[in-house]
Amino acid sequence: MGTAFLPILDIRFSWVTAHWVAGLVLTGAVLFHIVRSLFWLSLRNIWYGLRDLRETMATLRRSLRLGGPAPAKPGKYTPAQKLMHHVAGLLVLVTVVTGLLMMVKVDTPFWERNPYWLESGTWGIVYVLHGAAALLLLSVVMIHIYFALRPEKLKYTRAMLRGWLTRDEYLASHDPSRWEEDH
Repeated sequence: MGTAFLPILDIRFSWVTAHWVAGLVLTGAVLFHIVRSLFWLSLRNIWYGLRDLRETMATLRRSLRLGGPAPAKPGKYTPAQKLMHHVAGLLVLVTVVTGLLMMVKVDTPFWERNPYWLESGTWGIVYVLHGAAALLLLSVVMIHIYFALRPEKLKYTRAMLRGWLTRDEYLASHDPSRWEEDH
């Protein structure tokens, strides 16, 4: 993100090479995550389903003081965490795919550029999708940081950094019967 947005802030550096290299590193990280998720983790833990929708609606009703039953404790991830993951995942995929398409227009050690690979109108769509996804992804990262720094969510920030919650934190916020093992 720095290689994309720092030049907009008039911080001058040779950003094109750094940007496409960072894009390739991001692509590798995304591919690693997809393979790891498909073969070693359980997709059911992160997938947003009807039960999550009902719990989201119950949370909204309680937040708006409209009454109703309290939402159940979540399994491994809360419905909000699952939605954040889906939104971020979609934005990263759009950014990666459009970025890989745009790499055709850049000279690299692997190939010569070909700016005529797609028609100009199609390139316009690719650029708009890439820019919009990148800006929305920046917003999602900012929202993620904001919520990670809220006092009641610091346990999750520590869990992201260190990889664990205490047993008491886990039991206070999660239902063990809904938390499927990742293996």
